[in-house]
Amino acid sequence: MSLAGTPIIILKEGTQRTRGRDALRNNIRAGIIISDAIRSALGPLGRDKMLVDSFGDVVITNDGATILKEMDVTHPIAKFIVELAKSQDQEVGDGTTTVAVLAGEFLKKAEELLDSGIHPSVIVEGYRMATKKALEVIEEIGTDVKEDDRSILRKIAITSMGSKVISTYSDYLADLVVDAVLAVKTEKGVDIDNIKVEKKAGEDLSNTHLIKGIVLDKEVVHPSMPKKVENAKIALVDSGFEVSKTEFNAELNITDPSQLQQFIERETEIIAEKVQKIVDVGANVVFCQKGIEDIAQHLLAKKGIMAVRRVKKSDMEKLAKATGAHIVTELKDMTEDDLGSAGKVHQTKIGDDDMLFIEDTPYSKSVTILIRGGTELVVDEAERAIHDALCVVRNVVNTGKIVVGGGSPEMAVSAKLLKYADSFKGKEQLAVRAFAEALEAIPRILAENSGMEPLDVLVELRSAHQQGKHTFGVNPLERKVMDMKDSGVIEPIVVKKQAISSASEAAQMILRIDDVIASKETGGAGGPPGGPGAGGEDGGEFD
Repeated sequence: MSLAGTPIIILKEGTQRTRGRDALRNNIRAGIIISDAIRSALGPLGRDKMLVDSFGDVVITNDGATILKEMDVTHPIAKFIVELAKSQDQEVGDGTTTVAVLAGEFLKKAEELLDSGIHPSVIVEGYRMATKKALEVIEEIGTDVKEDDRSILRKIAITSMGSKVISTYSDYLADLVVDAVLAVKTEKGVDIDNIKVEKKAGEDLSNTHLIKGIVLDKEVVHPSMPKKVENAKIALVDSGFEVSKTEFNAELNITDPSQLQQFIERETEIIAEKVQKIVDVGANVVFCQKGIEDIAQHLLAKKGIMAVRRVKKSDMEKLAKATGAHIVTELKDMTEDDLGSAGKVHQTKIGDDDMLFIEDTPYSKSVTILIRGGTELVVDEAERAIHDALCVVRNVVNTGKIVVGGGSPEMAVSAKLLKYADSFKGKEQLAVRAFAEALEAIPRILAENSGMEPLDVLVELRSAHQQGKHTFGVNPLERKVMDMKDSGVIEPIVVKKQAISSASEAAQMILRIDDVIASKETGGAGGPPGGPGAGGEDGGEFD
């Protein structure tokens, strides 16, 4: 930069800057490439991705958020799409592939409009108005359902798991998911944090089951302790059965061996006092968030008390909800009122490891799904699928509204938006039309991934939706266009609304960028953001 012929240095040496259309187009290309990378994973016949990290660990999945999270991307716009999928997963638990694909399609259509000379601001405004109208249409075509309608909730879960590796077992697992959600349902709705998911490789997915209580991947700390306790009185302690260490360094000068013995005896007395407190309040099961010294283990075992150490804070909170116990920090302040209860606490061998089951709890608002599977890869994918299913069933219970799937909502919105576009006289009409056409990508990709002819499918769908058949979509399993309501393919309305609004916001944000300033370190192996090596015309590391 120069002023009156005098150069003025503003950016530090090595900083690269891309401005105007070059910056915009490079960012659009990066977004499109990362979106195209997962489009083949969409739908029940979508393909899986094998991801191998630098340590050699393998993940096989077709979950959009997991694929994007495991990909080692460097371009900031690609990272933005990854965060978009993560946000979709956190908010509604499903539709992660859909949101990434839609973001890429909106950018593709925007690129075509840019080539036609349309200003980015006009495209952004058109997308903004199209999004508002799209959400209204989704709300109109949505259907109200009862929050405890098991048949609908079951179809929701099956639809969610239908695209996963475990789809063969989706009927069986759907029942577990619905039972789990309804078990923790309260007047305020469903909090899936009350549903604990434990996994253990071995046996078959059909051995996955629901426990009305808590399962911990832990074992009792001492072999002499009881492995089964009926009518358990449970103490939850977040401090350790050990001598507290000082916060400062200190030295003890011992001149007589008896002084060392006294020191050791006093430590033992402190631990014994803690154990005696547990005995005095009447607890026969102790869950400790921190460590339990050997001497404490011995004393607890002599008293016939079952003890478990280093229990995660999240598990302690779940135990408190299920058993009614209070988590105690200072043992000296513990009373009998702080204890919880359970009908049975027992240690059982699952596979090669021991696990603890806390069952028949007085408050059934905490349950556990124990996942079994032949390999760690299968168990991990089952966990992801069950998490998505739990989220979508929760969404329907909390909102009470659904739409049919198979791309039918996107086609219905597209048809309405094409008519809505005619109400504009300016160039915004072109942006609204582009938005509508981008939504058609979902049924088109579903058709592609199932081996159908995409063009024929779109023509047939457009004809059906022009006749008002807004529930018609693509059934990849039967490879034909049909009424998806009859097929039982159902999704929560919030998943569709979140996917469309988030993808549109992402595209609008990218279209507003016209200047990329990157330090030398930012580009990494793929080159600077906005540069060809980071997802420009050459594709860089995204190709």
